Amino acid sequence: MEKENQFSIKSWAEDDRPREKLMRKGKSALSDSELIAILIGSGNRTETAVDLAKRILISVDNNLNKLSKLTLIDLQKFKGIGEAKAISIITALELGRRRRLEEALIVPKITSSKAVFEIMQPILGELQHEEFWIIYLNNSNKVIYKEQSSKGGLTGTLVDVRLVFKKAIEVSATAIILCHNHPSGKLQPSNADKNITKKISLAGETIDIKVLDHVIITENAYFSFADESLL
Repeated sequence: MEKENQFSIKSWAEDDRPREKLMRKGKSALSDSELIAILIGSGNRTETAVDLAKRILISVDNNLNKLSKLTLIDLQKFKGIGEAKAISIITALELGRRRRLEEALIVPKITSSKAVFEIMQPILGELQHEEFWIIYLNNSNKVIYKEQSSKGGLTGTLVDVRLVFKKAIEVSATAIILCHNHPSGKLQPSNADKNITKKISLAGETIDIKVLDHVIITENAYFSFADESLL
């Protein structure tokens, strides 16, 4: 019994307890492991909730994006994590992802390639397949519409240029931004990426709809054709 007490959060100094620390110092004062410890509530017979949370984070290189990809079965492999605790972790991470997506939806204006990344990463960054999206802009570079143009496997996608500009005309766009993801994590554009960019850009010139950029999205970074003077 004495051994178990030393791992109980109730036996810690008040300032070291995650819940109390949050109430006294605010949420930003807590580490990722402390926040996860609050979610799971308790550890196991040999480690505290915080230590268990640290071990889980270490297994994913302390990367919350990688943690969000763990399944119920993956999480339950950790001693002390049952179904209910695993569901709590998955639920919290999914809420965080949806919050980022909502924030991206209200970004009204494209001012840089980074703004494109912030809008599209929550949509494309964690996909295991490739998708090609078009962002349609008005003459103030405000987003008026965006949609998936094609969806493919890990090796690439097929884009119908006619449909891209049909939608542009329908929504009265004056410019577009091309965007797709690389599930492999590699940022450099392929020859196919360069070819489709050139093809769409040339088509846009004939109807006075400019392609402002083509942004390749990965989980944590992006590549901009405009920034690299490839347009």
